Amino acid sequence: MEREVEVAVIGAGQAGLAAAHSLRRYFEPESGFVVFDHNPGPGGAWQHRWPTLTFKTVNRVYQLPDMAVPEPDEDTPVADVIPGYFAEYERAFDLRVQRPVSVEAVRSLPDKRLAVETDRGTWTARALINATGTWERPFWPRYPGQEAFGGRQLHTAQYRGPEEFEGKRVIVVGGGISGIQHLMEIAPLAAETHWVTRRPPEWREGEFDSEYGREVVAKVEERVRRGLRPRSVISVTGLPLSPEVRAAREAGVLDRLPMFDRIEPDGARWEDGRFVEADTIIWATGFRASLDHLAPLKLRGPRGGIAMDGTRVAADPRIHLVGYGPSASTIGANRAGRTAVREIRELLAT
Repeated sequence: MEREVEVAVIGAGQAGLAAAHSLRRYFEPESGFVVFDHNPGPGGAWQHRWPTLTFKTVNRVYQLPDMAVPEPDEDTPVADVIPGYFAEYERAFDLRVQRPVSVEAVRSLPDKRLAVETDRGTWTARALINATGTWERPFWPRYPGQEAFGGRQLHTAQYRGPEEFEGKRVIVVGGGISGIQHLMEIAPLAAETHWVTRRPPEWREGEFDSEYGREVVAKVEERVRRGLRPRSVISVTGLPLSPEVRAAREAGVLDRLPMFDRIEPDGARWEDGRFVEADTIIWATGFRASLDHLAPLKLRGPRGGIAMDGTRVAADPRIHLVGYGPSASTIGANRAGRTAVREIRELLAT
């Protein structure tokens, strides 16, 4: 099957649906634009979150344009609610997301259109909004001796709650919010826990207001403008000191150790001789952008990143990346979707 559209959107998470919502004002779905999603159902990465990530413990859920986020009891798992919210959003605005569809490659054609090759055929488009996010590319650091570890290793993407770690000796690696949440949940059940990070944590007092949010986005945006690999938004914001986090720090749960030097069959060792026994290592080490399908376009520069001008790829104005760099957090996803659509409309008008 081969179809032609003006704009193709890859990904139906927060950023992809925000972009599709803006496109719906100017184009008809399936003839003017199409949205592809690799997931079997609505919800983006939210549908894969662990059951103990509730509305109380999640950092924040940002609403999609023109539809309020549900406000259930704070102990309700986010994965039980947000996928339904996304599904209702797709129905309400008639976005007709195509799923499950795997986009295998995007190539440039001689007539300046783009060929979007999927496992359900090829579509051609004049412009592309890539909103594939990061969830499908968990980042696993490599350390000497890692393959010989006799216990279990898992990534945040595989975490399903604290019960399976009861009585275990657990090392959590990673200085972000996910690592902190894992520790706070696991510590009451585990035999012992240890928190290991590459850099000392930076704690942030006060509210994360809109002015501070703009400052944060600007810092991340500057990196991608220069063609550097984007840093996570949390690396710029610092870690919020909620009452629960304060209590965990006072209890010693968040006493941080520097990064170990090697992994041994029964634990981790530091260069100074320190050794920590462990049954489990949880890698809360984040994710990388899922962009392999864009490789035929040769967008990456010599610094390893993709030079950006806002949401637009600097070297190819047909391509917009939302959910990348400054919009990788839901903080900037809605704005990024609107910006991409506005600039694409200008491009198509020329």
